[in-house]
Amino acid sequence: MNASGLSLSKKAVKAAKIKKVDQRLFYAIGYTALVMLALLCIVPFILILSSSLTDESKIVVDGFQLFPSEFSLEAYKILFKYPDQMINAYIVTIAVTAIGTIAGLFLTSMTAYCLSRKDFKWRNHFSFYFFFTTLFSGGLVPWYLLIVNYLHMKDTALALIVPLLFNVFYIIVMKSFMSGIPEAITESAKIDGAGDFLIFMRLILPLSKPALATIGLFLALGYWNDWYNALLFISNEKLMPLQYYLYKMLGNMDGMRKAMMGSGAVVTTSLPTEGLKMAMTIVASGPILIAYPFVQKYFVRGLTIGAVKG
Repeated sequence: MNASGLSLSKKAVKAAKIKKVDQRLFYAIGYTALVMLALLCIVPFILILSSSLTDESKIVVDGFQLFPSEFSLEAYKILFKYPDQMINAYIVTIAVTAIGTIAGLFLTSMTAYCLSRKDFKWRNHFSFYFFFTTLFSGGLVPWYLLIVNYLHMKDTALALIVPLLFNVFYIIVMKSFMSGIPEAITESAKIDGAGDFLIFMRLILPLSKPALATIGLFLALGYWNDWYNALLFISNEKLMPLQYYLYKMLGNMDGMRKAMMGSGAVVTTSLPTEGLKMAMTIVASGPILIAYPFVQKYFVRGLTIGAVKG
């Protein structure tokens, strides 16, 4: 090997070593940053869990801590004092979330599919109609009168499901995703004799799993965390969802605490107000935290794809 060839091989080896060092440095910095971000995300949850297991007197004196200084289950005892009501609230919330998410996904995806079809004559008119509703609203009073006086949904499960079924933002995301599906797929299915609904059910929906998982998670979170519709339209205790049940319990606790303070009683240590708030957060967010890892991969993919497709 001549001198020029030897010099080139040394440069290549040196460049490979530098590249390897840079790669290791990149991985080290990247993993360190990810670990720090993960800790920043998990520390608040640990703080909530610890506070829910800490005696109220210690929270009042020492504040919130990462580890319970004095272990206590008093907040959870009060929270589950009436287990039948808690279980019923869970059942209502799970049922409303499941039915609402499935129905919302079906209506959202079907609407988005129609709007993504270039051969649909009125798609621009309907798109403008949906978009227009995001700019203007009739207000709370007309909406309440519509649900109660005209649709007669007061004290029914429909009052918890119907108001959250449709979301224009979800339709836009789903439409953007479906617009990226090649038209050759639908055209070949039509040649084989398939109708529009069959194409939608057998071809479009299976290809839209990432977007469906993303929108499904958003819908499920909306139904699970909803308490406002129950506050407006539900007075029957058997139809109270979990969030509204916890909201009422906390309101009753605050009212009791103020009444006892007004009578001159010392209540800072007898009623675990702060611990109860943290326990409610754990009880309300637990099922969603368990379900999220199963849809995480579809969730990330659906957001990125749906965001860049035109």
